[in-house]
Amino acid sequence: MPVIFKTILLLTISNVFMTFAWYAHLKNLNNKPWIIAALLSWGVALFEYLFQVPANRIGFTVMSLAQLKILQEVITLAVFVPFAVFYMQQPMKLDFLWAGLCLMGAVYFMFRA
Repeated sequence: MPVIFKTILLLTISNVFMTFAWYAHLKNLNNKPWIIAALLSWGVALFEYLFQVPANRIGFTVMSLAQLKILQEVITLAVFVPFAVFYMQQPMKLDFLWAGLCLMGAVYFMFRA
């Protein structure tokens, strides 16, 4: 599997864990003390890092640091939108599309030759 695809796969898995660590407690632990939410989020975030660190190390062999960051932001939005709509029951907004288009512009400028 090419390095870029390994990086994308690992960053996507990492972002799923990250998104749940950052936001799922707002739905699932809303009635619990914040310290409980923080400790559980840290537990989930451990799995984020177990995928994110290797992803960045692998990706850095063929991409610049800035390219890795922009790639991560695109993946974050691609993971966050379905999470927000389907898991958190937030309304779909046209703003998601505009944000995605802005990120596509960032991708263009970071990856052009």
